[in-house]
Amino acid sequence: MPQPAPSFDQLQVMLVVVEAGSFSGAARRLNRAQSAVTYAIQRLEEQLGAPLFDRSAYRPTLTEAGRTLLPRARLIADEMHALIDHAQGIAAGLEPELTLIVDAMFPMCVLLDALRTFGQRFPSVPPRIYVETLGGASELVLNGTCAIGLLMSFGSEFEPLQRRHLLDITLIHVAAPTHPLGRIEGPLSREELRRHVQLVLSDRSGLTGNRDYGVLSPQTWRLADLGAKHAMLTAGLGWGSMPEHLVADDLAAGRLKRLTIHSDKDDDPIVILPVCTAYRRDRPPGPAGRWLLAHMAGMMAADPDAARSAG
Repeated sequence: MPQPAPSFDQLQVMLVVVEAGSFSGAARRLNRAQSAVTYAIQRLEEQLGAPLFDRSAYRPTLTEAGRTLLPRARLIADEMHALIDHAQGIAAGLEPELTLIVDAMFPMCVLLDALRTFGQRFPSVPPRIYVETLGGASELVLNGTCAIGLLMSFGSEFEPLQRRHLLDITLIHVAAPTHPLGRIEGPLSREELRRHVQLVLSDRSGLTGNRDYGVLSPQTWRLADLGAKHAMLTAGLGWGSMPEHLVADDLAAGRLKRLTIHSDKDDDPIVILPVCTAYRRDRPPGPAGRWLLAHMAGMMAADPDAARSAG
């Protein structure tokens, strides 16, 4: 008859013997009799069909088979611990997964810093992250696909959403240096801007009623993808606005040029986009989601300029 499969306890005993360096040391750590530790190792060796420890010296040492099997034993033990932690978290109300929608204009380094800490605190709650723009991002929270949203405030003004201001993004106008507007020095008049194609980010969901934000030219090319808009700007196919943190490297490298727009009140008025966290009022996030929201709010309170320096 085939031997029964080794138990999780036997693998744990093997790993503790390796860490302690002796059967007696493992017995003390496990609070067991040394004979119980010895028996567990003997049964494990019988079931695996290979000696794991050389007992000829004063202290047991791993055999070649033991050294070969040790990494896999550790992997199995780690996975079992993760399974137990995950099950206990679910039983305690912890989300099995955290679904998050992030607007494409959100400074990703802020999110990455938060997720790094989140992963350490909630290793059993894997995040599932979506990236969308404007109403398309809000739609995924409204329809329940995502538990939490990091959304543009002007694209998330819907009654079912509970929102909280998180940070502000600076929006600037840019064009490639080869573009006609990029060759002009000094403030640009609105009449000059109207002569050229403006690249405009559109809401593919239609939730915002196709409202335009910051459109100054009657000639527009509309895109529902921020990455495509960025590529077209650097290619000189038009001018348009972009989050400052997303084009900082392009400005420094000369791939894009900031456009100064003349205003009656001031030159180049700064455009600020508020960003909020959001979730459905009738579907509040679980413990992990609430922690992430509170942590990000704390990050912004501790360093209000974090989003401006985001790259």
